[in-house]
Amino acid sequence: MTTETIKFPVAGGEVVEAYLARPTGEASRGAVVVIHHLPGYDRGHKEIARRFAELGYDTILPNLYWREAPGAAPDDAAAVARAKGGIPDGRLIGDVAGAATFLRSLPTNNGKVGVIGYCSGGRQSVLAACNLDLDACVDCYGAYVTGTPGADFPLKVTNLLDQLPHLRAPLLGLFGGQDSYPSPEHVAELEQILRANGKDFEIHSYPDAGHAFFAVDRVAYRVQAANDGWEQITRFFGTNLGSQQNGS
Repeated sequence: MTTETIKFPVAGGEVVEAYLARPTGEASRGAVVVIHHLPGYDRGHKEIARRFAELGYDTILPNLYWREAPGAAPDDAAAVARAKGGIPDGRLIGDVAGAATFLRSLPTNNGKVGVIGYCSGGRQSVLAACNLDLDACVDCYGAYVTGTPGADFPLKVTNLLDQLPHLRAPLLGLFGGQDSYPSPEHVAELEQILRANGKDFEIHSYPDAGHAFFAVDRVAYRVQAANDGWEQITRFFGTNLGSQQNGS
């Protein structure tokens, strides 16, 4: 594969930094936008982008905190963004739209782009798929897709109850049964809303996992849940995006 740091254009004439990972070769393939977690544009998420490239997808990881702290270390940039209440929903949608447009402009693209996010990025992945024409959406334990943030919650976010009926892409949700945000009740509410609105979705909950069970550098990491989660993601993106590996 090849990897590089790039800048891609978004609405309003701005550019955003991103990490781009691509398989070698010119085979037609799908593409993936990875939305990083609240701690930021870090090494772990660059590794995730490379994993998707290894699976056969052109993959872009936008630095959502680029405007707040260009060139800063991930922890410092995340602190600045958190102090400002997080990334506005409208800007997030614009950044994912720009990233998807960039991916579709690549000569290898088969016309299909999916989105995946972790933690806060899980919510943002669903937000993007409710507002943009994407081909697949994965929510990895995104808080406040359903449920209501408390008055002391540091980010300026709302739930997505009013947006879920407009979901435009098949959704895969991966959750920990021991998580509190989202809790099993929040996940059940999400499932009920999606079913009531006739959406294409599947939900997998892992009883022995909590929040951030994919994070290999945290005590929350759960091998069995993470391995099965990756199998579900690989299958789901293969079905909805195609890839170099499966020849579609």
